[in-house]
Amino acid sequence: MTASEYAKTIIENIKKVIKGKDEEISIAVSALTAGGNILLEDLPGTGKTVLARAVAKSLDCTFRRIQFTPDLLPSDITGIHYFNVKEQEFQLRKGPVFTNILLADEINRAAPRTQSALLECMEEMQVTVDGEELKLPKPFIVIATQNPIEMSGTFPLPEAQLDRFMIRLSLGYPEKKQEIAILKEIGAKHPIDSIEAAVTASALPKVQTEVLNINVNDSVMEYIAEIGEESRNHHDVITGVSTRGLIALKKMSQGIAAVRGGSFVTPDDVQKAAKYVLPHRLVCRRISGEQGRDPAAAVTESIISRIKTPTEITA
Repeated sequence: MTASEYAKTIIENIKKVIKGKDEEISIAVSALTAGGNILLEDLPGTGKTVLARAVAKSLDCTFRRIQFTPDLLPSDITGIHYFNVKEQEFQLRKGPVFTNILLADEINRAAPRTQSALLECMEEMQVTVDGEELKLPKPFIVIATQNPIEMSGTFPLPEAQLDRFMIRLSLGYPEKKQEIAILKEIGAKHPIDSIEAAVTASALPKVQTEVLNINVNDSVMEYIAEIGEESRNHHDVITGVSTRGLIALKKMSQGIAAVRGGSFVTPDDVQKAAKYVLPHRLVCRRISGEQGRDPAAAVTESIISRIKTPTEITA
């Protein structure tokens, strides 16, 4: 099974439980195949948790959920050594981070000390417990959620941690037609309970390697670099995209190319990826006339529009 076939199989499986969000599902799976972590930022009840569970069940992998609260400790995530009286020795009790897909629900409700416990996991694919370094299982993906409008009792994620998420994604409200279909399907059992595995999780690392080997030619590489440079010089931007952010943009573009079945990355793939990779990495000044819209999204569009798009792209 090719990377494209693998991704499309997951997408079709998720569509069984999430209606009318084809692009958002495709973007989430693109990030998954590119090995990226996902930040779902949306209002309560819009399907964030259902999407995370649908991804995990489609992959036939281990899935753990952590409900982040202000009193959550780092050891509640990573694990702890405890003294086993029967064995008369200290033993490791692994935390929920030892899984394939981790849902960090309402991540901005935990204190910064606890949020930072995920940094090593997301970046180094390992955990340090009492000085002992432990590798996380492969694949390992963090899907975190947060409510963008409720600020009471929350701790906004610092830029350093936001940068660890490949994409920020919002599902939004469904259209009336899809919402009616959802209401009809919900009964004594939730549709998520009937979804079955469509692919094996053990194949995902191989798929991710295939995706990250998709060709990105020199003109597209230069295009990505120009996007980063423009983000740092844009008059509405205080802090632009880091080099890590541009690496994420390249990988996400490869993921999008894989989902569409392409053998190389096009400027269109980069532009599509930029909508989800750049905004949460930009620190912007307030923009007049953009009421009700994320300023960073508008700035991202402005950045893309200022750069000449490469033509005659080939493998």
